[in-house]
This record gives sequence, structure tokens and C-alpha cells, in this order.
Amino acid sequence: MITLEPPLTDKDVEKLEVGDSVKISGRIITARDEAYERILEFIEEGKNLPVDLENGVVYHCGPLVEKREEGWNIVSAGPTTSGRLDEVQADFVKKTGTKVLIGKGGVGKKVVPEISSMNCVYLSFTGGAAALAADSIESIEDVFWKDLGLPEALWVLKVEEFGPLTVSVDKSGRNLYHE
Repeated sequence: MITLEPPLTDKDVEKLEVGDSVKISGRIITARDEAYERILEFIEEGKNLPVDLENGVVYHCGPLVEKREEGWNIVSAGPTTSGRLDEVQADFVKKTGTKVLIGKGGVGKKVVPEISSMNCVYLSFTGGAAALAADSIESIEDVFWKDLGLPEALWVLKVEEFGPLTVSVDKSGRNLYHE
């Protein structure tokens, strides 16, 4: 089991190979379709993002949250299908400097060489394990863009031993889903 602690370096990414088991301890950010769109718009317009994604980990997830007196609580945080972001995935990685994407179902064949050439890897989280994912969330550091709806907002999470995750696309462009 390999443990990654963001922010990540090229060396962190380069040591990962397809099939490796990984856990993450540190900061991850959730982002789905509408957040991706807004992130790319902000960058195009020269606006600062509310959170730095460079060398970071982006989790394709729309968490189920509840508001409590003491703040937000994430009830479940299962992965969402990453392939639906394929059209903008490479542009997103290029413009944000993200090192790790996490989701379910993999990314398309065309996306694999694009993201791997930018030192970005794709990790798969098992679908149906939303409660397990929520259990590894130590705290919610922040939430941005609630106007998109809570599942589409950017959730900045501090996690401990988040996973297990499987390296599905590595730096060499090997792809667990399409080999």
C-alpha cells in the first residue's frame, strides 16, 4: 500500500504503476461537471480560483451532506463516473496542474495519453463504497460555490487513509481499463 500526501511532486506520481494500491492522507478537493466548467471559466477569465489545485488531488464526487449546528457533515462520498468529464479532462489538468484524479469507471482512451503526459494519474475508487469514503474524511476545510448545488460545489476535505484506491492510469500511459 502506497500512501500519498498532497501536495504531490512529479516523483510521487512517477513511482505509481497500474494496479498499485494507494491511500491518501491530506487535502483533496471534490469537483464534478459544473465545478469543472466554472474552474475553466475562471482560468480563462484570469480570475483566481478559491482553492489551489496545483499538485493536488481532485475527487470526482458529489457528496451527500447535512447541515448540523457545528457545521457541515458528509454522510456519504462515493465516486462519480469520470468518463463524462473526458471532453475537458486534459484541458482541466493542463490549466490546474492537478496531479491525481480519482473517480470510478476510468477515463477514455484519448484522455489517457493526454493526462499521463502531464504527470497526472487516475485512481479508481470502488463504486458503492460511499460510507467507507465518508469515514476517512477527518474534516471539511471549506466549501465553495454552493450556488451550484451542494453535490456540485467544491468541497475541500482533509482525509486520512482515503481509499483503498487502485492506480488505473499511470505516468507511462498504461491503463487498467483498456489494456
